[in-house]
Amino acid sequence: MNQPILAFCVGLLAVFGFAPLKLFLLPVFALTLLFMQWLHAENARAAARIGFAFGFGLFGAGIGWIYVALHDYGDMPFLLALPATALFAAFLALFTALVGYAQAKLRAPAWVSVVLVMPALWVLIEWLRGMIFTGFPWLVFGYSQVEASPLAGYAPLLGVYGVSLAVAVSAGLLAWLGQTRWSRQGKLALAILAVLWFGGAALRIVAWTQAYGEPFTVALMQGNVAQDIKFKENALVGTLETYRRLALQSEARLIVLPETALPLLRHEVPQSLLEQLRDHARQNGGDMLIGSFERNHGSYYNSVFTLGMADEQHYRKQHLVVFGEFIPLRPLFGWFINEVLSIPMGDLARGDAQQAPLNVAGQRVAVNICYEDVFGEEIIRALPQATLLVNVTNDAWYGNSHAAAQHNQMSQMRALESGRMMLRATNTGVTSIIGRDGGIMQILPQHEEGVLTGQVQGYVGATPYVRWGNAAALLLIMLLLAVAWGLRRP
Repeated sequence: MNQPILAFCVGLLAVFGFAPLKLFLLPVFALTLLFMQWLHAENARAAARIGFAFGFGLFGAGIGWIYVALHDYGDMPFLLALPATALFAAFLALFTALVGYAQAKLRAPAWVSVVLVMPALWVLIEWLRGMIFTGFPWLVFGYSQVEASPLAGYAPLLGVYGVSLAVAVSAGLLAWLGQTRWSRQGKLALAILAVLWFGGAALRIVAWTQAYGEPFTVALMQGNVAQDIKFKENALVGTLETYRRLALQSEARLIVLPETALPLLRHEVPQSLLEQLRDHARQNGGDMLIGSFERNHGSYYNSVFTLGMADEQHYRKQHLVVFGEFIPLRPLFGWFINEVLSIPMGDLARGDAQQAPLNVAGQRVAVNICYEDVFGEEIIRALPQATLLVNVTNDAWYGNSHAAAQHNQMSQMRALESGRMMLRATNTGVTSIIGRDGGIMQILPQHEEGVLTGQVQGYVGATPYVRWGNAAALLLIMLLLAVAWGLRRP
């Protein structure tokens, strides 16, 4: 088979390692095959073509849900939405092409290249992809190991990029084992592989954090308001009534409504509704977290505010979605939002990067909105002060695609990294309660109205990742590359 075609198929196959299927060994084997192809590539350009093909298969299948957001709910014509989605996948594939090109240019011995260089560069480029142009760390291979893989045990130490490095090194060792068979070098590769995986399994039993306070009840609202009517004026009364009814039927100490559950500015929400919700939260001896928009000093924010026993507090989203929530280079791209896409509140202001946890229901809650939870280095800003993580989101933009399941898997990684439970209240799913070990404790079916009620526990303490962030994983990557540089061919 043609090498780029094979690489494309292997990249496509890797997607099944992520949610919703979570076949966590597939990404390991996919990288193994990719590394073997790179090992036998004729030159750097050929390696780049193989890397691009792998990436195009991976991202073309893995983020195809962007088409749904652009076409079905953004009103972008089919003839624009499809090429736009393909171009974005191709852009992301350039990162994997860069790995192929760079590893070939380093001119290292075969075993050094496949065990050290390829894994290190793969994860370095994943990290870079999560940083530039506000970051898009979707389909970072470390996420595929949540929740069943032994390699997830490295998350509290090194974060998602450390888990990715464990995946990539495993793939490199398997590739070298395939090259050397059962020679002494092959047996050494197998021994290192066993230590890596058994080490991860051993780390999974370590309790990095300690319980704070008594367990308490939470209720997570899933209103299932269709995206195509969510911001329609004639649907507003029905939306407000849905969340009023769901909230008032709960006796939980902490009640959480999704992102922009009340699709109004905070000061426009009917006072009678606010009083009902506040009184009900107080009757329960607790508080509510409510998603809405907010205006402050002429700026508009995607925010969460509190009602209940505690004084009203606010969290304002600080990591905004490009073109969805803010317009970069407005004179150049403003027409794109105003004339091509139909996205409400498409030019918001950023909240402060450092915002204190919300003191509600006897806990210190670190709230994050929408895809803020895909940036582990940002979530830990509220730690170790926060005792509980809460994500509110609206993944209705992506219809019946696998985007919501992928998003929930990334929240699972945040729980693992932080040693905190994560509560997710979403409009159409995935609404879930995630344990500090990254496992899903309870979950609601998608695209159904419902309330997820359960017992949760706050935690204190700091995992090594909370203290180090991504620095430790990046230091390991630099160390691998430094060793490889010293062993390179003249």
